[in-house]
Amino acid sequence: MQFEVWAPQAGRVTLHCEGATRALERDPDRDGWWRGEAEARDGTRYGFALDDGPVLPDPRSRRQPDGPDGLSAVVDHGRFEWRAEWAGRPLPGAVLYELHVGTYTREGTLDAAAERLGHLVELGVTHVELMPLCPFPGRHGWGYEGVSLWAVHEPYGGPEALKRFVDRAHGLGLGVVLDVVHNHFGPSGNYLPAFGPYLTDKHHTPWGSAVNLDAPGSDEVRAYLLESSLAWLRDYRLDGLRLDAVHALKDTRACHFLEELSTAVDALSADLGRPLPLFAESDLNDPRLIAAREEGGLGLHAQWNDDFHHTLHTALTGESQGYYADFARAPMAGLAKTLTGGYFHDGTYSSFRGRSHGRPLDRTRVAAHRLLGYGQTHDQVGNRAQGDRLAALLSPGLLACAATLTLTAPFTPMLFMGEEWAAGTPWQFFTDHTDPELAQAVRRGRRREFAEHGWAEEDVPDPQDPATRDRSCLDWSELDGEPHARVLDWYRRLIALRHEQPDLTDPDLADTKVAYDERERWLAFRRGDVRVAVNLAKEAAAIPLGPRRATVLAAWEPVEAPGADGVLHVPGESGVVLLQG
Repeated sequence: MQFEVWAPQAGRVTLHCEGATRALERDPDRDGWWRGEAEARDGTRYGFALDDGPVLPDPRSRRQPDGPDGLSAVVDHGRFEWRAEWAGRPLPGAVLYELHVGTYTREGTLDAAAERLGHLVELGVTHVELMPLCPFPGRHGWGYEGVSLWAVHEPYGGPEALKRFVDRAHGLGLGVVLDVVHNHFGPSGNYLPAFGPYLTDKHHTPWGSAVNLDAPGSDEVRAYLLESSLAWLRDYRLDGLRLDAVHALKDTRACHFLEELSTAVDALSADLGRPLPLFAESDLNDPRLIAAREEGGLGLHAQWNDDFHHTLHTALTGESQGYYADFARAPMAGLAKTLTGGYFHDGTYSSFRGRSHGRPLDRTRVAAHRLLGYGQTHDQVGNRAQGDRLAALLSPGLLACAATLTLTAPFTPMLFMGEEWAAGTPWQFFTDHTDPELAQAVRRGRRREFAEHGWAEEDVPDPQDPATRDRSCLDWSELDGEPHARVLDWYRRLIALRHEQPDLTDPDLADTKVAYDERERWLAFRRGDVRVAVNLAKEAAAIPLGPRRATVLAAWEPVEAPGADGVLHVPGESGVVLLQG
């Protein structure tokens, strides 16, 4: 087979393959590329030496059997026998479920996670969103410090296990989305700078030098990221990608990398005949991310909407520290604004940033499903000092209110694994760095960060302690106990209603009408003929819905339909969904 590698600064490149060495030749048609032939098959180990230096893994390695520092291995994608016939699932009407392979089960493997997919089918979700799978140091971690952007973390099961997972998911009717990280490379096991200018000091990010998207040599770096993305969608039959922190992609070129990526993915989607949405995590509140390319946008298909999370979180918990401050001033008003306009910060002043932030979203042009709404995510749980979920902070009734708002809002809803049964396990920040200095730096940094917010050092879990990961594994035995079973039933009922009632997946954001009382802590909104009401106060609330007759579709606590006066009496800490007609 042919081996090739981009190493524009090398004077000599040697292929080391199964104990033999072979000098590669410069490719006359591609500047900076080297190529050569060698006998190889699936599983063959190999690496490249630059200018007679140490043997390094392939930047485009499809497999790292011995971790990021080991030799690469050949992967023959044609060997896998796909069984499921699959035409894909569209984004409109979707319900996403964010899943971390390493803690979804105690085993922490893709095969073990696949055995639990039946639970998601019963729940009613349509897509599983896997947190990053690229190789990283050690066995356990969140995955955001991965390297080898074409490979699958070996302790999770490697390439074949991901294919088995996707095939089983498709057989059950579930789409699979993968979280990919293009904004930085992991600090350990990253050999890309030895091969070429993958990083640039032209820009800086929270992780150091930026990925090179616009400096000399950036054409090949962009191609590296783009082709990796297409490989996940093509070789593993994935159904979309979540793009981590796109605001940290520093790109001053006329054609932004995200536009180039969305163009290529749309072309692949047309070729394969199935939808391949791109979901952006962005801190910019810039609707141009999800605007069509022909309208001057970047052409991404959806984005995470942290503003909805922040308003919901402050309304439920009363927390007001850090970036929650602006949302906590009038959380019910904030919920009303996000439910009808998408963003909270749409050009308004952000006290956390000390400046105005965002721009308005044209709700007459942007379909509501292009915004993802959620009450919990890996970030919003795991980046708390102790990784405490909402279930550790709220009553079951308030958890039901959070679910009601998340699953009936105009946005595409997304759940974080375990929230559907009010999981009692935390989800904490954990690492398994093999470099002692890096491990100590992460440990100190984590404790220093939270010490500034008043946390005692001993109360911040040690990321390197294996017990931190173990505490974060879901406890599946909880499902049969209370209040877990009741909360799970509520989530199932709300998701079923979302699939049953066309008004709940209406893409017209402008059609959502909201009423609320800040002091009484209730909020109600209308989507077509569906009415939704939540009462966050402990006391019962009288909520005027109007004179039209209504039928109760679902209620956390028993309620009577409104009488002739059109007033709905909602018990404290409860949510209700009704149909008027």
